Amino acid sequence: MARKPEPVTDPLFDVAGKTYLIAGAGGGLGGVMAEALHERGAKLVLFDTDEAALERVAEAIPDALARVADMNNQAALAEMVQLTRDRFGNIDGAINAAGLLPMAAATTFDEAMFRECIDVNLTAAFLFSRTVAGQMQDSGGRIVHIASVSSFVANPEYAAYAGSKAGLAQMVRVLAREWAPKNILINAIGPALTETPLTRDYLSDPDFRSGAIAAIPMGRLGEADDLIGTLVLLLSPGGGFITGQTIYVDGGRTLV
Repeated sequence: MARKPEPVTDPLFDVAGKTYLIAGAGGGLGGVMAEALHERGAKLVLFDTDEAALERVAEAIPDALARVADMNNQAALAEMVQLTRDRFGNIDGAINAAGLLPMAAATTFDEAMFRECIDVNLTAAFLFSRTVAGQMQDSGGRIVHIASVSSFVANPEYAAYAGSKAGLAQMVRVLAREWAPKNILINAIGPALTETPLTRDYLSDPDFRSGAIAAIPMGRLGEADDLIGTLVLLLSPGGGFITGQTIYVDGGRTLV
């Protein structure tokens, strides 16, 4: 009987042995990304504000270090970065998968919710980026944010969310210019509407769901697994000359 060949790891897309810090790791996207990196041999530190969701992800990745922490708290971020360095000695990359998705007509949108959306989706992303980058000054590293097609397309009732994600995409460009000389590469992934706990309530409305699918040329919603290939590219040697980009993984949504 022929011997089954061992799987071959392409060095262009190898993340084995690398250390990654993941914010929002308890979410529908963050959890899938964490598992995908774990399967590829990465070392992980995970954090989220949702303790129950974080525990579910951590149970599937027993080697990961998981903590409850708020990305919008500078002291908590500094503590997570230090914890990562203490445990693994360095940080090769960081992924921000945290976010809010409030929707309402602009004339009735609650001001407090608008400000909270900007705080979580944009301000916290900035704090996360600069805190991690502060530890990458000598060795370089990768930072990946989850943006959205909403940074490009205009949907009614998305003023807060789209504004925050458009700001995130431009912030990534600016930080990329600042940090490229240090070999700190920062990018974003912009998915189409994806079925996760964050979107489940909206997608339970048949009209909303059918409208969302109709807007995507490939005729389906996004899936968390759709982002894994792009994530691995941006974290691995194959992505070593990519910075400042928002890469849309959207089934053609931004073409409409």
